[in-house]
Amino acid sequence: MYDLLMARSKSNPQITLRPQDVVVLLRLSMGRDEPMSYATLAYEVQMTASEVHASIKRAVLSQLATKNKDGKPQVLLEPLKQFLLHGLRYCFPVVRGEMTRGFPTAHAAPPLVDKLVANNDPPPVWPDKEGSVRGLTFQPLYPTVPQAAARNPAFYELLALADAVRGGSARERSIAMKELEQRIAS
Repeated sequence: MYDLLMARSKSNPQITLRPQDVVVLLRLSMGRDEPMSYATLAYEVQMTASEVHASIKRAVLSQLATKNKDGKPQVLLEPLKQFLLHGLRYCFPVVRGEMTRGFPTAHAAPPLVDKLVANNDPPPVWPDKEGSVRGLTFQPLYPTVPQAAARNPAFYELLALADAVRGGSARERSIAMKELEQRIAS
């Protein structure tokens, strides 16, 4: 596999994680009792199977995932938790923008919306024409995140928690980190 990667980029052989890899790993962390096929995982995260396959390759090289004896991907929980808690906001900082319609995220979405006192600031939202909330643009890790989150409320919560770690205040990050630790450890 290393030879294949080297052949693709002789000038820069370094392999780095991409934001969509976090999306794939978060979804994998939810179904760790039943390994998912690439096709199922692609459907769940609203990416192509080839994008998911490439994400898994990068995650395996980064030691955040492995493949079982059947070749199906499995997340490595402790390394993923450590990456989310200590590296996510530095590797994939938030890009914010103008007022738009979309889906609430970070502290404005479940589960944090019930744990924090709301202020008068517009909520952070993933831009999406199907969204029902007006707020400030908070670019998701990958463009298909709003569609994938709309299909699965538990996945939506994980993605929103990851966004709170990426772009929340110190208090929001602290609460989000505790929630992520609980959800990934269980």
